[in-house]
Amino acid sequence: MSAVAPPDSSLRQRLLAWYDAQARDLPWRVRPAERAAGQRADPYRVWLSEVMLQQTTVPHATPYFLAFTRRWPTVSDLAAEADGEVMAAWAGLGYYARARNLLACARAVAADHGGVFPDTEDGLRALPGVGAYTAAAVAAIAFDRPANVVDGNIERVMARLFAVETPLPDAKPELKALAERFVTGERPGDWAQALMDLGATVCRPKAPLCERCPIAEGCAARRVGDPQTYPRRARKADRPRRRGLAYVIWRGDQVALVRRPPKGLLGGMLALPTSAWAPTAPAAEPGAEMGEWRDLGEVEHVFTHFALTLGVLESQTAPAPDGVIWLTGAEAEAAMPSVFAKALRLSLKGQARLL
Repeated sequence: MSAVAPPDSSLRQRLLAWYDAQARDLPWRVRPAERAAGQRADPYRVWLSEVMLQQTTVPHATPYFLAFTRRWPTVSDLAAEADGEVMAAWAGLGYYARARNLLACARAVAADHGGVFPDTEDGLRALPGVGAYTAAAVAAIAFDRPANVVDGNIERVMARLFAVETPLPDAKPELKALAERFVTGERPGDWAQALMDLGATVCRPKAPLCERCPIAEGCAARRVGDPQTYPRRARKADRPRRRGLAYVIWRGDQVALVRRPPKGLLGGMLALPTSAWAPTAPAAEPGAEMGEWRDLGEVEHVFTHFALTLGVLESQTAPAPDGVIWLTGAEAEAAMPSVFAKALRLSLKGQARLL
């Protein structure tokens, strides 16, 4: 349950006035003054940024966004690109199913909609890989539709504003319903981005800057006395651990990579050859018949549903797998997801190769 709500209309006006003065300058954003002058956001750039920002931060996503939009300035340009090129450009952003969904959506927009994004939530939801949040965000920010946009920042603002005691994730429907109360036809795109900016810069997860908050006087969590404890959270279950081996096979200054199967974890990405990942550790070495190997130690990586300990073995003599792709160490490190880049860096450091 939550505390009594503050007056919606006055709160909206205070927050929008704050946003007009304090809006972040983001490469995909049309700022309030520009929007007021009639400039509209590019739906492609809004959609691309929202996909990239899922599960990552603005500072981390921004260079990827800039690189993508330089290389593929329109959704039709992206749709025409080969899968492997897009997956390689995505490496380092994580959650690689998003990159596959990105391509599927781009191709649907190009093929079925003439390269023009639908301008309603329902139309956007019909695109492959576009969920409820992304459809609402694009509808509001790109098309000024009154959509209920609720990301992690907005959940936190609502949890504190109303002192919601239900812990996450069970609180999500309640937080979404509370956010819905503020959605109107007045500046819906700016409203969504104002809430996002408030959560990112003032109503932060730790050490919220309540003294700078334009809606602090209506905040129930502040009245309670400890806003940082909201949103409440249920205790997380321990993440299971898997173990495996990564094989770094060199031929001169080039290293052997393989492309992972298109479906499943890290699907379609370039990677080091590996053993299976299982709860128990595999054999220490892949076998004498495969060449001489040097044990470089282990790397750790955390995925959404499990943690991985990956032993790293290096060889100059082992036979390469079928379908191998040879790249220099620097090329390979840039092209692979971070879990494999970590493993490769152990070898690069040990060999002291000049790249």
